[in-house]
Amino acid sequence: MNIGVFLLIEPFASVEQQLLRAKAMGFNHADITDTNAGGSMLGTAGFSPTVSLDTNPFEVKRLFEKHGLVPSSVCAHAALLEPSNPGVYATSEIMKAIQFAAAIGVKDVVTTEMEAKSNWARSLTHDEQVLIVAEKLCVPVQMAADYGIRLLLEPHGPITDSIQGVQDVLERLGNPASLGVNLDTGNSWLGGADPVEFAKVFQDKIHHVHWKDLSAEWIPKRGKEFGCGFSTIALGEGVIDIKGVCDVLKNCSIESSTLEIVGDEDVLKQSVSYLRNCGL
Repeated sequence: MNIGVFLLIEPFASVEQQLLRAKAMGFNHADITDTNAGGSMLGTAGFSPTVSLDTNPFEVKRLFEKHGLVPSSVCAHAALLEPSNPGVYATSEIMKAIQFAAAIGVKDVVTTEMEAKSNWARSLTHDEQVLIVAEKLCVPVQMAADYGIRLLLEPHGPITDSIQGVQDVLERLGNPASLGVNLDTGNSWLGGADPVEFAKVFQDKIHHVHWKDLSAEWIPKRGKEFGCGFSTIALGEGVIDIKGVCDVLKNCSIESSTLEIVGDEDVLKQSVSYLRNCGL
């Protein structure tokens, strides 16, 4: 399994600067971490590591190649529980991300529903949430199949943070081969699930992993928050059973994974060593 890094290493820095930092730390793989439709003012100015889904994807591929890195996935995290709105990142952007990834040979596009923010979204029942998420992913899932892409659901919201929720969305969409799971060890644990059990249930559907460990200070927040972005400690130092997840997944045919950890180079290298010692 390849172990890459999120391209959010340095604040207010361009994609190219993030790639330089990642390569200097010894990484050969990285996610296309932040994406947007149209143009980004800060991205254009070089103050944000965002990639426009409307740019020439081969320019991005060449940028990765220039610095000796391979893009392992395209992130397309969306607000799928919110009312449809052209100003909200959702179905249209996911479809663009699928086309973008397919053009340059990236196999996986990662998405999720994220936390409900509006009063309308927070009022939805579980069944309504499942239906709305499935409806917004219906065409992207079909498109992913046509383009040979896997659209992966990441635990990062009230539906995807639970095993039952992910199962319900998969079943509502007919459990197609083009729809899989990106296991996020930190998000699933924080949302109240057991990441080891998550890995066991979906091991045949997991094609990418986001690695996080969390310290004991997060325990009171468990089951109350959805998604934590990044961890600040090395893998193996927190309360999450990372080794247990590795034991489940180490014999699966998962090609790539990503460290979602902010910290200095030693923290990232220590995390890579921990995963390798766990058999990955």
